[in-house]
Amino acid sequence: MSKVLLVNGSPHPNGCTAAALKEMIPVLEREGIETELIHIGNRDIRGCISCNSCSKTGKCVFSDPVNEIAPKFEAADGLVIGSPVYYGSPNGTLLSFLDRLFYSTPFSKHMKVGAAVVSARRGGNTASFDVLNKYFTISGMPVASSTYWNQVHGFTAADVAKDLEGLQTMRNLAANMAFLIRAVADAKEKYGLPAVERGCFTSFPDGK
Repeated sequence: MSKVLLVNGSPHPNGCTAAALKEMIPVLEREGIETELIHIGNRDIRGCISCNSCSKTGKCVFSDPVNEIAPKFEAADGLVIGSPVYYGSPNGTLLSFLDRLFYSTPFSKHMKVGAAVVSARRGGNTASFDVLNKYFTISGMPVASSTYWNQVHGFTAADVAKDLEGLQTMRNLAANMAFLIRAVADAKEKYGLPAVERGCFTSFPDGK
């Protein structure tokens, strides 16, 4: 069975971001996809220190939720990242988590389906949405979209319940994500995954 991992980067386990993510779960499960919702927004997660220990050990040097969740990410067919908007950007704890999760793990993310979900009282959603999508697009992950940018508005979860278009966007996102996961699995069986070219690393060491 296919599986989607949903990560709540908000400090609040039952706040606005959680309301958006939870709107997706019944749709995914109705489509035959297993789900797991993980709350990391209130955990003690430090940023990357660029020690490159992970290149030797295959895991981050710090033992915290990054190493706990990495095997779940490896086993999943899709990843949904949810965040509130703080000063026009995702939650700093979530960004520290994602930097280290994507950088320290040696397994391929190629063709896992990704989706970003953001919540705000008013503004900053699209800027935060762009930041989160970059983790997917640098990793060869197809990005699931919806009928609007993947966002909800509200100051509380009760407010989000009134954002009917936002919740509709979440349901459509989940349906599209399920379709993409099935399409990738079908194409992988028929044709195999696309070849990934490696080897070039442009850093202009000659100064030209």
